[in-house]
Amino acid sequence: MQSLYQETRGWLHAWRPGLKLGLVAVLGTVVFLIDHPGWLLGVALACASVFLSLGRPAPGVRRLLASVLIGALLVAGFHALMGQPALGVASAARLLAMALLGVSLTLTTRYTELLDVIEWVLSPLKRLGVRTDRISLQIALMLRFIEHFFLLWRRLDDAHRVRTGRGGGWRLLAPLTIQMLVTARRVADTLHLRLRQ
Repeated sequence: MQSLYQETRGWLHAWRPGLKLGLVAVLGTVVFLIDHPGWLLGVALACASVFLSLGRPAPGVRRLLASVLIGALLVAGFHALMGQPALGVASAARLLAMALLGVSLTLTTRYTELLDVIEWVLSPLKRLGVRTDRISLQIALMLRFIEHFFLLWRRLDDAHRVRTGRGGGWRLLAPLTIQMLVTARRVADTLHLRLRQ
């Protein structure tokens, strides 16, 4: 499985993974507490500045953000049609801000570093008898499958574009679902064997 991690080091690579993850959590909470569209647009612009300061992103990252931008425009357009343009702008700005923060974190933090932070956060629960290793594994699988979903989607879209000259769109839904189910079954079988040993 590939990773979106950007090997070319930038200023955000030097920050500790726990600090970055904590800031994303805090800023994400703040974004959802703000209702004013102007303030939210300002936050989205600040998040865009952070993302752009990391250097030129890979083509896959650009496509991913393009799809997020299209989704944000659709959300804003829908609310505008419903007579709630301010709510549409606020919702689109929240979506863009969180997507840009998440991508910035993913580009500058290794997967293993994120898992170390998650295990450290969950470690106090061991005293209560909670199997934190299982929880860490579930979170790790969730993060990995989200990344795998987008990478597989991009691969299928590229293959469709080579064959037909245009993007796959909704036509990719069936093969994407089938491949994700096959991958999930393969991982489940592997885990079942490992946990029985």
